[in-house]
Amino acid sequence: MYLFDINLQLFTGEKTEEATPKRKKDAREKGQVLQSKEINSALILLFTFLALQLAGKYIYSSLALYMKNIYTFTINDETIFTVNGIHKVFMVMIWETVKVVVPILGCAFVVGLLSSYMQVGFLFTTKPLGFKLDRLNPINGFKKIFSKKSIVEFLKSIMKIAVVGYVTFSYVLKQSKNVVNILDMEISGIIAFLGKATINVAFRAALVLIILAVLDYFYQKWEFNNELKMSKQEIKEEYKQTEGDPQIKSKIKERQRQMAMRRMMQDVPKADVIITNPTHYAVAVRYDQEQDNAPIVLAKGQDLIALNIRELAGKHDVPIIENKPLARALYSSVEIGEYIPPDLYQAVAEVLAYVYKLKNMI
Repeated sequence: MYLFDINLQLFTGEKTEEATPKRKKDAREKGQVLQSKEINSALILLFTFLALQLAGKYIYSSLALYMKNIYTFTINDETIFTVNGIHKVFMVMIWETVKVVVPILGCAFVVGLLSSYMQVGFLFTTKPLGFKLDRLNPINGFKKIFSKKSIVEFLKSIMKIAVVGYVTFSYVLKQSKNVVNILDMEISGIIAFLGKATINVAFRAALVLIILAVLDYFYQKWEFNNELKMSKQEIKEEYKQTEGDPQIKSKIKERQRQMAMRRMMQDVPKADVIITNPTHYAVAVRYDQEQDNAPIVLAKGQDLIALNIRELAGKHDVPIIENKPLARALYSSVEIGEYIPPDLYQAVAEVLAYVYKLKNMI
């Protein structure tokens, strides 16, 4: 049995606490975000082959027309063997390739952007591009190569290849018996058969990759949260940086209270009357018809402060009047520097009238 409970995390620095919003914000600004590249790859593959399937007839007709024009151009135009002719054929080839390839690449590019945006949102930062000397350290490089994260990524890659390979090989094996029928097909039929088989293989591979990507996303989320975890000491240091050192803040508040108390006590001699409990409460009230719209509380205090107010009032000949209900009411309902509420006008007016009467008698 121990006399004191000691938190060993303050000494070991073990990171067991969830990351604070500031830690997450700082990590995002550094480019450290939760993102699964597997989801991007799977979606790009799926939608690329989907675009190929939808645009298959257009691609086939475009390529067929291109080949027809090339052969026609070669037969009917003798300039094909000149520099200008070769340049013309080359430009036509580039244009036809662009018409076929750009829509597919555009679809992949848009899907990749949307997938990244859905995971990360809009983020622009140049901090990951900054030069760091530790990147040139070969020891750190070897540590990264043989780190736990690298081993996990390697095992994930092996698993992905194995699963996708099994699914695609199983489909190809089932379709192998139809390969014999290719011999009886025309060229267009062979192309259609091979295109359909390729699309089916790609879709199956993409669906498997999406399932693996979802699992990978949850793993990446778990790993990301673990990397951002903080120790109790780090949380304390962050709190000091954002909110300020608690000891310094308490000293500042204490200094502010002392200054406020000093200003308050300086106003006591300006009061017209001190209303007391008589020992527990003391409230200094002033009413100047030329500058005050109503009686105003200049100072108030309880116990020791009330005693100091009474002593200071006695030194400056400020009248002290005992009125327990009124003293309590003023202390609890009126702050320093505020006018008294209308419901206390009558009681305060009677006290002030009595004080003025005493001064006139003197």
